[in-house]
Amino acid sequence: MEIFQQILLSTSGLLLAVFMVACSPPENHIKCSSTNTNCTITNSYGTFPDRSLCQAANVAYPTTEEELISIVAGATEAERKVKVATRYSHSIPKLVCPDGQNGLLISTNYLNRTLEIDVQSMKMSVESGVTLRQLINEAAKAGLALPYSPYWWGLTIGGLLSTGAHGSTLWGKGSAIHDYVVALTIISPGGPEDGYAKVRSLDESNSTELNAAKVSLGVLGVISKVTLQLQPLFKRSISYVVKKDTDLGDQVASFGRQHEFADITWYPSQGKAVYRIDDRISSNTSGNGLYDSIAFRSTLSLGLAAIRATEDAQESLKDPDGKCASAKLITSTLVNLAYGLTNNGIVFTGYPIIGYHNRLQSSGTCLDSPEDALITACPWDSRIKGEYFFQATFSISLSVVKSFIQDVQNLVKLEPRALCGLEQYNGILMRYVKASSAYLGKEDDALDFDMTFYRNKDPTKPRLYEDIYEEIEQLAVFKYGGLPHWGKNRNLVFNGALKKYKNAGAFLRVKEMYDPLGLFSNEWADQVLGLKGEVNIIKEGCALEGLCICSQDIHCAPRDGYLCRAGKIYQDARVCALVSTSEQ
Repeated sequence: MEIFQQILLSTSGLLLAVFMVACSPPENHIKCSSTNTNCTITNSYGTFPDRSLCQAANVAYPTTEEELISIVAGATEAERKVKVATRYSHSIPKLVCPDGQNGLLISTNYLNRTLEIDVQSMKMSVESGVTLRQLINEAAKAGLALPYSPYWWGLTIGGLLSTGAHGSTLWGKGSAIHDYVVALTIISPGGPEDGYAKVRSLDESNSTELNAAKVSLGVLGVISKVTLQLQPLFKRSISYVVKKDTDLGDQVASFGRQHEFADITWYPSQGKAVYRIDDRISSNTSGNGLYDSIAFRSTLSLGLAAIRATEDAQESLKDPDGKCASAKLITSTLVNLAYGLTNNGIVFTGYPIIGYHNRLQSSGTCLDSPEDALITACPWDSRIKGEYFFQATFSISLSVVKSFIQDVQNLVKLEPRALCGLEQYNGILMRYVKASSAYLGKEDDALDFDMTFYRNKDPTKPRLYEDIYEEIEQLAVFKYGGLPHWGKNRNLVFNGALKKYKNAGAFLRVKEMYDPLGLFSNEWADQVLGLKGEVNIIKEGCALEGLCICSQDIHCAPRDGYLCRAGKIYQDARVCALVSTSEQ
């Protein structure tokens, strides 16, 4: 009966996700006690990895580049800390927090105009606050396309570049949007001779600075304008194929080279993988398919609360069978519904899905609807009892990715139900990324692993199979040299990250030239860049939150029986494991 109830709850949540169309749009993540002063900021999930609340003295909303220059100049002259905030703030780490309480936030909400589209040269210039959805739509109206992009369109071009966001391909220049940037304008602190603000227009003729600015973590200044190299609009053909994962390690490298927009969704505890066969085809091919991701649609808040209550119960009861039952239902339903793909924008009638690229590359309809008093919301909206999760996202070189996949499979053999919790969040999304010229871009052709998993509202409480999740993270980052996604991850994934980038020194030299006072930096960025120690906060329960790697039992949850131990297959890992009384 218990499993039946869990399945019923999961089913109702999925159905609600599919059929609801109204929604409360996300709230402003910047809140001020009076007009634009005494402010706090968080991300769209309502929490940073360390659960802190970031404060700022005030926020500015420039509407033109001239206003932006004036704001940067004023902050520089006063030597105030400055951070840039995007419209929806989807980065998980503390990229946006100014140090102290006297800092300034600069929001790019109103820097959201398309400046120029040159159809002949296929170049498009936009302000940095333009969202991915705007960019895609405006390009399509001119018969052009951004060839690769993230699957979520609630991101701004400035935020995309600062965090190295990407889609999935090994073709052409690769899947990272920053590799299609041919010029940008960035405003940084200046001296008195500059009026305290330095405006730099970068293009491929000064590649050193452009390669630093294309993925900057926001520490070089404010990007005001971006010019992208686009392509003619085209059509795609998409089909999903479900296979056993027994030969996944052998398949991943060749599959990414066979299909231009290939990706793989992996369900390790179910022993299967879903391959996306996705290719560019002739624009004369009939079809008007649409992608409206089920995960990014409006959902009834009551349904989300029911699903979360089920997760909480499964965790508190240590019920992996319940998690596995829910996961199988969720994943099979998503497969049957083609993840939100339809043949004509209304119904899914079968593969292949054929349609124009702009209708298939990205989605996020939960952002668009009018206010409905939170009857419905985006699934992660922090104002309701909905999703609350961690994310671990890292890329592993194709040269060693087979061994990493086999290590994860060996962990699953030891604990077959351990990763059902991942599968409740649709498993592991594996996307292809290519080596980049950006100094903080990818070093090698690689496979990006995107894992989402349960987070407890109580930071002292461990998760079911806490040790398995931690071991996978440490396998990826330390044994296989995985590079972090700059806009995701718990803090431990950033430990020693900069040492993995061969051009880290060149990036830091540009940073010193652009912002010698460190006004656009913060404690988190300085730690990640190796300027002020490591991202490693030692306190009770810190390992549970990914704020540290355990070295003592107190870093885990000893009162709940979770102690610091070596990994099961990676002995150098240190993880919080549930230990029986006899083993203690």
